[in-house]
Amino acid sequence: MQNQYIIPANSKKSALFLGFFTGRDVIVVLVGVSVTILLLLLIKMDTLLGLTLEILPAVISAALVFPIPNYHNVMQLMLNIIEYFTERRKYY
Repeated sequence: MQNQYIIPANSKKSALFLGFFTGRDVIVVLVGVSVTILLLLLIKMDTLLGLTLEILPAVISAALVFPIPNYHNVMQLMLNIIEYFTERRKYY
């Protein structure tokens, strides 16, 4: 093999929570769920629209950490798109 090491495809999964989530992903979901719980406890809504608005932080945070192919998750894809359009490009 001449000192060529093969790295397993799943070597990074051991550093992730449940094999999918980074620490930042867990924090985003916990904040979204916490805000939703606080809204549900503090504000009493009688309408479907009000209930939808109360649950919205948890739904948004869950959608951000949803895994997608070729990227870690939706949040990473959005960060890559923002970085692409805002950072100065380097041509070598």
